[in-house]
Amino acid sequence: SEALAMRAIIRGARGTKGSSMGRRLANELLAASRGEGSAVRRKEELHRMAEANRAFVNYRR
Repeated sequence: SEALAMRAIIRGARGTKGSSMGRRLANELLAASRGEGSAVRRKEELHRMAEANRAFVNYRR
């Protein structure tokens, strides 16, 4: 969802040091548009985990 994406982009911008928040946020947005950056890595990891757990969705205790 869009909220998760924005949260990941903001988290990625906060994780880098050295510039103002505006510049870090701009850099993270540019990286995401190129398919790079921490937000994209977070999305890919989330999709991998969802795919790995797909087999267990029908099991109940």
